[in-house]
Amino acid sequence: MAEQRRLQVQLCYAAPGLQVQKDLKVEEGCTIQQAIIASGLLREQPSIDLSVCKVGVFGKIKPLEAPLRERDRIEIYRPLIADPKESRRRRVAHKEQAAR
Repeated sequence: MAEQRRLQVQLCYAAPGLQVQKDLKVEEGCTIQQAIIASGLLREQPSIDLSVCKVGVFGKIKPLEAPLRERDRIEIYRPLIADPKESRRRRVAHKEQAAR
């Protein structure tokens, strides 16, 4: 029986005061979700909710069901706490008021 090939991947997650980088070996055909679960990160950081957080590989958003390839870097993104467009509007309005 042929042995399944193992892939080397990395899992990254950052939060205020926390940076996690884990090197993992997963079976070929493993999905992003399977790798995250196998890493144990969800047990260590119960605040991570994969139904809310987006995930990606090398900065590109991917579905949890996406298969992994050799040397992929899985990234878990936290939800934004502020709308970037609204923040910029407030800064511009503040600068305009200060200039008057």
